[in-house]
Amino acid sequence: MNPLNPKKLLLTKWTAVKPVSKQKHFLVSRVIQPELPTDPIELVEIEAVFSKAVQVLAWRDLQDDSVWRQGWV
Repeated sequence: MNPLNPKKLLLTKWTAVKPVSKQKHFLVSRVIQPELPTDPIELVEIEAVFSKAVQVLAWRDLQDDSVWRQGWV
């Protein structure tokens, strides 16, 4: 997979390899900024397209090819 830049993840599309409750397609709806501007970005908020459910996860988890694929497959 291509290296990810946390600052460019906003509004990117992701597909779960193993969908749960018809939640397969997700959109990065927010990049959560750290309290101190010098700290690195650690978390993003993803929103399910089907149910609009929101969850927070570490942006590095999106690099795991066994769980996530970039784009809508």
